[in-house]
Amino acid sequence: MNDSDVSKQIEQMVRFIHQEAEEKANEISVSAEEEFNIEKLQLVEAEKKKIRQEYERKQKQVEVRKKIEYSMQLNASRIKVLQAQDDLVSAMRETASKNLLNVSHYKSRHLHNYEGLLRALIIQSLLRLKEPSVLLRCRKEDLHMVESVLESAKEKYAGKGHVHAPEIVIDDIHLPPAPSHDDPHALSWYTSVFLYIYIYVYRVGQVQEKISKKWKTEEHPHIPFIWTSCNRV
Repeated sequence: MNDSDVSKQIEQMVRFIHQEAEEKANEISVSAEEEFNIEKLQLVEAEKKKIRQEYERKQKQVEVRKKIEYSMQLNASRIKVLQAQDDLVSAMRETASKNLLNVSHYKSRHLHNYEGLLRALIIQSLLRLKEPSVLLRCRKEDLHMVESVLESAKEKYAGKGHVHAPEIVIDDIHLPPAPSHDDPHALSWYTSVFLYIYIYVYRVGQVQEKISKKWKTEEHPHIPFIWTSCNRV
């Protein structure tokens, strides 16, 4: 083998080694690029997941704040509505009280109305008590008018309650005159149960209580109303 053949073989060996090296380098480069892409994709997905979680957390915080703000606004509006209702009922009560006071103070002008009012109060007292014997106490200035409506009140009570007319004794003790109230009330001594019924408290207060309870039940059941229309001991 001459020098030329040896040189050719060496060149072939060199080219082969270069080719093998290039192929190996290409394989390493491709593999490294694949690993890099996989790792990069994993990192990107991990960061995306963190961003999504952070977004969801902040979105939940925003929703919670909105709910809290809505609840506060709703409660504030409810309080305003309740205050307006309370003011309206108070105004109605004040107006009714003044009207009742006028009826009481000016009996000569409102004789028919005042007689009817006393009769109605006596009937309602009897319906509340449901006793066969009743002691009735009234103001001295109302005594004559109470006596005049007593029999008709007994008859109407007996008809409404489907019972015998009760025995009603007018007490010798009179209620003190009051400048702002009419205070006829009935006392049941048959069973030692005392029921005080006032024009102002029972009539006006009862209407106010009914209106307030209706509003409370329909709109705001969590807010209590305490208005007493009559006291039973």
